[in-house]
Amino acid sequence: MKVASEEPKAKKQKLQATELRENLLFGMGNPLLDICAVVDKDFLDKYGLKANDQILAEDKHKELFEELVKKFNVEYHAGGSTQNSVKVAQWMIQKPYKVATFFGCIGTDKFGEILKKKAEEAHVDAHYYEQCEQPTGTCAACITGENRSLVAHLAAANCYDKTKHLDLKENWELVQKAKVYYIAGFFLTVSPESILKVATQSSEHNKIFCMNLSAPFISQFYKEPLMKVMPYVDILFGNETEAATFAREQGFETEDIKEIAKKAQALQKVNSKRPRIVIFTQGQDDTIVATENDVVAFPVIEIDQSKIVDTNGAGDAFVGGFLSQLVSEQPLEECVRAGHYSANVVIRRAGCTLPEKPDFI
Repeated sequence: MKVASEEPKAKKQKLQATELRENLLFGMGNPLLDICAVVDKDFLDKYGLKANDQILAEDKHKELFEELVKKFNVEYHAGGSTQNSVKVAQWMIQKPYKVATFFGCIGTDKFGEILKKKAEEAHVDAHYYEQCEQPTGTCAACITGENRSLVAHLAAANCYDKTKHLDLKENWELVQKAKVYYIAGFFLTVSPESILKVATQSSEHNKIFCMNLSAPFISQFYKEPLMKVMPYVDILFGNETEAATFAREQGFETEDIKEIAKKAQALQKVNSKRPRIVIFTQGQDDTIVATENDVVAFPVIEIDQSKIVDTNGAGDAFVGGFLSQLVSEQPLEECVRAGHYSANVVIRRAGCTLPEKPDFI
C-alpha cells in the first residue's frame, strides 16, 4: 500500500490492554547511549568504516567518539539493539505499562542515569546491573544518506555478570514471569551463559525464545556460542546481509535468501512442539518468513525515499513491532505487519525514536 508523507496511519489495536500484564516480554542485552550524527565519507574512511555496517570499537576507534561530538551535530538516544526492540514493543502495546522487562549492565555515571530515566519514560521495566569499574556503553551512529555505520563501545555493557544479576532470586523470578523472550545476537559477545540459561528455561516450559543474528561478525566470530543457542531458538530474525554471512559460515551452499531461510528453519531444535520460524528483512524489499511448511514473502509498506530520515534502528523497530503482537498471541501475519509498521515509523525519524502513540490496527 502507498503511504502518505505523514506517519503511517491505521486503526487502533484490536486487543484490549486487560489481556496483557506486566513482565510478559523479557529482553536482555547491551544498553548503550546512542550518539547519532550525519557524517561525511572522509570521516568513515579515516576510521576504516563501511557505510552500512555494525562493529565493535577497537583501539583505532578511541578518538572517534570525541571527534564525532566535536565535528558534527550530534543527538543522544537511549539505545542498544535489544533495549530498542523492547522499547518499541512497549510503545506499540501502550498499556499496561511494564509489559516489557529489560536486563543489562550500565555504569554508575551520568549516561547510566540518562538510560534509567529513558527506560522509565518508555514504561519499560528495566533492571540494570550497575557497576562502577566501566562507564556506561556508547554507540556511534555515523549516518551517510540512508546508510548507517554503527560503532559500539560496550564498556559497562560488556560487564554483565550472570551470578551477580540474572541468578538473583528476585531477578530470576522476573524471567520466569515472561512468556516471550528476545535477545539480540550481540549479547553473545558478553554473556552466552546467561543466554543459554534463559533459552533453556524457555524451552523447558514451552515458551517462545527469539534471537537475532544482529550483525555479520556474530555468525563469523561467535559461531560456536551462536550454534549452542540455536537449538533453543523458536524465532530467528536477521537481515539479508546477516543471512548471507550465516549461510556461508554454515556451509549452506546457496545465496538464495528463501533457501537460506528454509535451511536455517530446519536446523536442529530442542523443543519440537514449536517448529522454528525464520524471518529475514531486506530493507525496502520483501520480508522473507520461513515456517515448517512454507516460505512466504511479505511486501513492506512503500515509502517515498525522500521521507526516509535514518534507517538506524529500523531492524530493531521491526522486531519490536513483531514482538508487540506476539505477546498478544496474534497470527504470524499480524506480527509481521506490525513489524513493518514500526520500522516505517522509525525510518522517518532520527535514531530509534518514536511519536507519542502508534496508530495501528
